[in-house]
Amino acid sequence: MRAFRTGIPTVMHYIKRPALKASDRPALFTMNIMPPMMTVWYHFVRKNLGDTVDTVIFDCSGTLKKQDFPGAHVQKFLNFYAATKTDEFLYHIAQNRKLGWMCDDDMFIISDKCIGHIEKEFADPNTASLSFRPRNWWHFDLDGTTYEPSSSYCTVINRTIYCDKEHLNLSPADGNVNAVSHIGKEMHRYDTFDQANEVLISKGYRCAIAPEKERNKLVTGFSGVSSAVMLLWHFSSAEKFMAYLEAPEDKSWRGNTLYTILSGLLAISSMQEMHETITGSPYHLRAMPSKTDLNRLVKEKSPLLREGHDFEKTLSVAEQLRKAL
Repeated sequence: MRAFRTGIPTVMHYIKRPALKASDRPALFTMNIMPPMMTVWYHFVRKNLGDTVDTVIFDCSGTLKKQDFPGAHVQKFLNFYAATKTDEFLYHIAQNRKLGWMCDDDMFIISDKCIGHIEKEFADPNTASLSFRPRNWWHFDLDGTTYEPSSSYCTVINRTIYCDKEHLNLSPADGNVNAVSHIGKEMHRYDTFDQANEVLISKGYRCAIAPEKERNKLVTGFSGVSSAVMLLWHFSSAEKFMAYLEAPEDKSWRGNTLYTILSGLLAISSMQEMHETITGSPYHLRAMPSKTDLNRLVKEKSPLLREGHDFEKTLSVAEQLRKAL
C-alpha cells in the first residue's frame, strides 16, 4: 500500500528531477516512514534552524501532509535504500547548493549552534564533510593514523568535493580492511557513507567531526528504531505485537534483536506523546503496545539483558527531547 501511494510520485520526480533554487543556505535532507517522528524532527528544525536552511523530506510512507511542514519540500518517494535516496538528494535536488546536510529522522537538531559549527568548518575549502554524530564502535586505521567514521546519521557534505570533483556515492559495500573494532567484533563492511568517507580521507580532504563534549548538546537521537518501525507496520494489532515480544525464552533477551525492538518501541512511544504535545492531536498506531505494557516489559526483561544493554539511554534521550520542545 505504501508503494502504491509513493510509486507514481517517485516516477514523476525522476522525470522532472526538480532542484532547489541557488542559495548559500545548506540544504537539509531527511526521509521518513513514521509520521509522528517527522512531526517532532521538523519541530526542532524550525525551532533551532529557522530559515538558515532549506529542508527536503522524502515521505516514504506516503501519509505526510505537506501543510504540516510549512516551508519544507515534501516529496512522496519509494522506500529505496537510504544511500540511494540521499544520493538522489545530493546529486539532483541540492545541485545548486554547496552544502547538503543529511540527517536521519531519529536524529534531532536541538541547538542553533549547529549553523555556527558548519560555517566555521567549511570556511576551510578542503573540508569535505562535517559529522555531528560519528560511529563510535570502530575507527579507520589509514597508514597508522586513526580517524572516526563520519557516518550518515547527521553529516553535512561539501557537494563541490563529493559530487563535482570526486563523483562519490554513499552505497554500503564489502571489503573494509581498514576498520578497527572497539567491541571485539571484526568489521569488514562499509556502511552508508563509510567507503566514500575513507576515499575522502585518503585523498587528503578534511572530514571534520564535532567535538565529543559538544555532540549531545547539538544533536541527540535514538538508535535501532527502524526495526520497531518495520514491525509496527507488519503487525495488525497491539495484541499480536505483544505476543511476539512475550513468546521468546528468557535467554533470547541476551541478544540484540529483542532489546533493539523494545528500545525502538520506547522511542516511538515518546514520539507519539511529543507529537500530541506539538499538534494537540494524538497519532494512533494500530499495532503499538500501550505505555503500560511497554513499561511492564522493561521491568520484566531488563534483568535478562547482557552487560552493556539497558533502556536508560533511550529513556534519557526521550526526556532530553521533552525538555527541549
